[in-house]
Amino acid sequence: MKFNILIVTLLSCTLAFTPSSESSNLKIGSKAPKTDLALKDVSGKQLNLEKIAQDNGLLVIFSCNTCPFVIGNGSKSEGWENRYNELAKMAKELQVGSVLVNSNEAKRTKGDSFEDMVERAKEKAFISHYVLDQDHVLADAFGAKTTPHVFLFNSDMELVYQGAIDDNVDRRKEVDAAYLKTAMTAMVRGEKIKVQETKPIGCSIKRVAAK
Repeated sequence: MKFNILIVTLLSCTLAFTPSSESSNLKIGSKAPKTDLALKDVSGKQLNLEKIAQDNGLLVIFSCNTCPFVIGNGSKSEGWENRYNELAKMAKELQVGSVLVNSNEAKRTKGDSFEDMVERAKEKAFISHYVLDQDHVLADAFGAKTTPHVFLFNSDMELVYQGAIDDNVDRRKEVDAAYLKTAMTAMVRGEKIKVQETKPIGCSIKRVAAK
């Protein structure tokens, strides 16, 4: 499977080309961790994964406001963010909860503060919840590596897919393999998901050193 990957020279964006076998701490079939962890949503409400999940499961996307793989890079790349609302709408129709998680603790003063998140959510009219993961506790529990990094759970909160949204960060219209959409559809139909893991490609989540 060929990814059309944007080459970015921004120092703030460390690329993480992680083999799928080492993509996170969670293995397919694992239960979602930290589902009761309080997370501040851009609405100001305190939420957790248990509250966000719906009858058929939960979609978690680790994201941010600053990574070119998320927000794009002008005419060179659209980034994956322009697919978020389409995915959230699909998830809602399938009775799957959806949430965007910002774990970039080391960039809270450089574009990923809670206030920046609120502004971004308004600008992009996000349909999904957008929550702040303080001290990247949720990202650490998931073993999330990049922005974006996708985790899809079924109605029993068991992991059924993780990795990339699709195979083309640059152009939505040029996507050949819509991994996440295909996985959501198969999951809700009770069918086997043929591709359960792909490489999470993007900027590394900006963690802070342990105190």
